[in-house]
Amino acid sequence: MLSYRHAFHAGNFADVLKHLILIRTISYLSQKDKAFCYIDTHAGPGDYALNGNYALKNREFENGIAKLWQRHDLPESVADYVKLIKGFNPSARLNRYPGSPLIAKHLLRQHDRLLLCELHSTEINALNKAVNKDKRVTVFHADGLKQALGLLPPSERRGLVLIDPSYEMKSDYAQATETLVKMTQRFATGTYALWYPVVERHRNQVMEQALQTSGIKNVQLFELGIEADTDGHGMTACGMIVINPPWTLASEMQRALPWLAEVLGPGGTGFYRIQTLVGE
Repeated sequence: MLSYRHAFHAGNFADVLKHLILIRTISYLSQKDKAFCYIDTHAGPGDYALNGNYALKNREFENGIAKLWQRHDLPESVADYVKLIKGFNPSARLNRYPGSPLIAKHLLRQHDRLLLCELHSTEINALNKAVNKDKRVTVFHADGLKQALGLLPPSERRGLVLIDPSYEMKSDYAQATETLVKMTQRFATGTYALWYPVVERHRNQVMEQALQTSGIKNVQLFELGIEADTDGHGMTACGMIVINPPWTLASEMQRALPWLAEVLGPGGTGFYRIQTLVGE
């Protein structure tokens, strides 16, 4: 199935969490002069018009980036995230939201590399246009999980892999987890960030248990919810599972996630979870 279009969801609360952690992780890796490689398994088109038909259909960005746009009490890491998004909106109006590829492209240095994978035939054309012939960037029109596995270990021996499937198919949970385990076997010192939705909680529990028994070390989980779990349709929470995270990430999220849960959760329904799934 290739019907998923992230443009319907761009800038929502899930993007806030995902891109907040992405920015903090890339910033941490950039503290050392040595080059690193960024791999995105499901890059999407890279750029989204929030005043376009897709985004305006459900207006999910209104309960995400839009709620943060004019606030002056942002935690430091959230303020850095909002400042970056504002850089893509020079008119000061929230009309554009960069996807993970453009955020990474903005943050990576001249000697770093970006390897972007996208299978959707329509999205790949938009992605190529968005990265605009940047020599640091290689775009693969391919299955991201298979392609990314073949790219490891990177020549730099330093890297971040973002795994962000659509989870349209229930098998995506197991496939993402199994591929992640294989990736760490090829490149044990890399940093991996696996995004997940909470639609049916038991699927997330199975994924967490699989990682806890996989033999992988140093695994942290960061989750943000806007309402309690439900058996109905729709995403009520999302999370990022990070392997070999920056040592500063947990403390940064301890300051950011309670605040985000309060601001983005309607009527006090928001919640967060910070958990070490596997120690070092």
